[in-house]
Amino acid sequence: MSRKTMVRPGGRSARVQASVHAAVRELESEVGREALTVPLVATRAGVTPSTIYRRWGDLQELLSDVAVERLRPEAAPEDKGSLSSDLEAWAEQFLEEMTAPSGRAYIRDALLGDPDGNNAGQCSAYAAEQIDVILDRAAARTENAPDVETVLDHVVAPMMYRILFRPDGLDTAYARQLVAGLVGSTDR
Repeated sequence: MSRKTMVRPGGRSARVQASVHAAVRELESEVGREALTVPLVATRAGVTPSTIYRRWGDLQELLSDVAVERLRPEAAPEDKGSLSSDLEAWAEQFLEEMTAPSGRAYIRDALLGDPDGNNAGQCSAYAAEQIDVILDRAAARTENAPDVETVLDHVVAPMMYRILFRPDGLDTAYARQLVAGLVGSTDR
């Protein structure tokens, strides 16, 4: 019988991940990100440094994993009653969260410790899932709606580009402008 390596919900691997992630978050707030080391995190988490190295490879990959988890939305997008209003509210919140110092740090960490692109893909999947909820609501209201990829291309991608490379002038008006350019003006 061959053994499969997979993470069981609630299994040891999940407990290790939870304790290591909690240790990173606690230590970041106590000593600052710059003071973090694998041995320090391991001690706080109650695991050996080799456990962290074996699972994450190095500190940057661990920080990347923690960042991806912190970028996961905590709730479904707010239902404002129309596609335009729902997308605007979501885009404004997304922009606010990603332009905050903590959001920028999470983006940086998620990308820096991600040699194979999986974390970036997961972050994109989070946005796509949120947008899909909005588009499903619009379809249920029989509104004409674009597909998820179109919203990603016309709303999320420009915001991420600006967050990463041209952060000046980013505000809710910019988010609303992107949504209006995609769906046009509608009654709210």
